[in-house]
Amino acid sequence: MLIFGAAVIINRNPVASALSLVVSFLGLAALFTMLNAYFIGVIQVLVYAGAIMVLFLFIIMLLDLRAEELRKINWIASAGGVAVALALFVQIFAVVERLPAAKQAFPELPRSTTDDVHRIGLSLFTNYTLPFQVIGIVILIATVGVIVLSRRETR
Repeated sequence: MLIFGAAVIINRNPVASALSLVVSFLGLAALFTMLNAYFIGVIQVLVYAGAIMVLFLFIIMLLDLRAEELRKINWIASAGGVAVALALFVQIFAVVERLPAAKQAFPELPRSTTDDVHRIGLSLFTNYTLPFQVIGIVILIATVGVIVLSRRETR
């Protein structure tokens, strides 16, 4: 996940960068699944890796972004950035090493007697029905607006 997160920044091609972000989102969903947060892991895949990335790729294709021109790398600035990142990691590890809570294992989480998905769905479709439908209509209007604005007129 961290490697593909770095690839999002390093890639000069916007499509490759967006696809690296998808793989990073899938890694995050796998982490949630390993923590027994299955619902959040599935929502992570559906919402972020699915809908948001389709939107990003649609915007990239709509704007017709080309790969950034290869330019000379500033080695001094790159070395400075690596030095600052290493100093940050050293500081983080030094602070975590001194925390007594960092050396203890997490206690077992108590099992829930009610289903989280059932509670979220019940709350969403009883208390928040109107905002849920309004958001759907706003997204539909935005999608139609983008299509109308991006349409090229033929002469």
